[in-house]
Amino acid sequence: MSTPLPTPAPQSSQPALPRLLLVDDHAVHLHALFEMFRDHYEVFVATHGQQALELAASQLPDLVLADIVMPEISGLELCRRLKADAQTRDIPVIFLTSRDSPEEEQVGLEAGAVDFITKPFNPALVLARVRTHVQLKVQADRLRELASVDGLTGIANRRRFDERLEHCWRSCRRAGIPMSLLMIDIDHFKRYNDHEGHPAGDDVLRKVATVLQGSLRRSLDLVARYGGEEFACLLPGCGTTEAMQIADYLSHAVRKLQLPHPDSPTAALVTVSIGVASCTPGPDYPPHRLLMEADQHLYRAKAAGRNRNEC
Repeated sequence: MSTPLPTPAPQSSQPALPRLLLVDDHAVHLHALFEMFRDHYEVFVATHGQQALELAASQLPDLVLADIVMPEISGLELCRRLKADAQTRDIPVIFLTSRDSPEEEQVGLEAGAVDFITKPFNPALVLARVRTHVQLKVQADRLRELASVDGLTGIANRRRFDERLEHCWRSCRRAGIPMSLLMIDIDHFKRYNDHEGHPAGDDVLRKVATVLQGSLRRSLDLVARYGGEEFACLLPGCGTTEAMQIADYLSHAVRKLQLPHPDSPTAALVTVSIGVASCTPGPDYPPHRLLMEADQHLYRAKAAGRNRNEC
C-alpha cells in the first residue's frame, strides 16, 4: 500500500528560533541548562549519547552543548560520530567539562568541537558563547545555501540534489517508507534554442523551474535543475501511485504556462517528458539505482513520443 501524502503544517508568521540540543547524564545540570536557554532557543534534551545521536539526526539542531564525561558514549565519541555523518557534520559542538586541562581541550578540538566551557560556568558567558557559535552556524548555512542554488533558475542545483538524495534515502530507509524520483526533460529544447535564441531559452528554463517548484505541495519535496534542460524532483514518502499523480500535475502545470514552441514536432506549446521511479530503500537498493531507473523511464517517455510520463 502506498504511503499517503502528509498535509503540510501551517506556516507561522514568527521567525523560527535556533535549535539547541543539550546533552548531559545529570538531570540537575540538564534542567539548569534548559531553564537558561528555553526563552532564546527551541531546546531538545538528551540524557545519553545514543539519544543525542538520534535527536541530532532527526531534529538537525543549530548547535550541540554536551557534557564531555558520560557513560557508554562519551561527549568525545558523540562529537566524533556527529562529524563522521554527512547529515550532522556541520553542527557545531561545545563541550561542558569540569576539568580545566589543555590536554583534554586539545583532544576535544581534534574530535571536532568548536569550544569548551568549564564548570562551574557563568550563565552570561555560556549564553554569549552559544549565541556566537549559532550565529556563525547560520552564516555558514547561508553560504552553503547560496552554493546550492542554480544561478539561472534560482532553484536547487545538482550539488543540492545529490546531497538531498542521500539524505532522503537514509531517512526513508530508517523509517521503512518509500521514496520516488522524477526526471523531467523539456521536450525538444535544443530546437527551441535554435529557433528562438538562447536568451528566450533561458527565459523558458526560468519559467518552467518556477512552475515546477511552485507546484510541489510538501516542504520536504525538492525540485532541482539537474543539468541543461533537465530537472529532478525528489519525493520522500511517496510510492508509485502518488508519484505518477504528481508527475501528471507537473506536466499539466507546464502546459498551462502556454509557452509557444513553434518548432516542436510534438506540440505547439512547451511540454515536458517525465520518468518516474519509486522504491523502498534498503541495502540492495542504493540511491544511484533509483536515479538510473528514473532516467531509463524518462528515455522510454521520450522514445514513445514525448509529452508523457512513464514509470
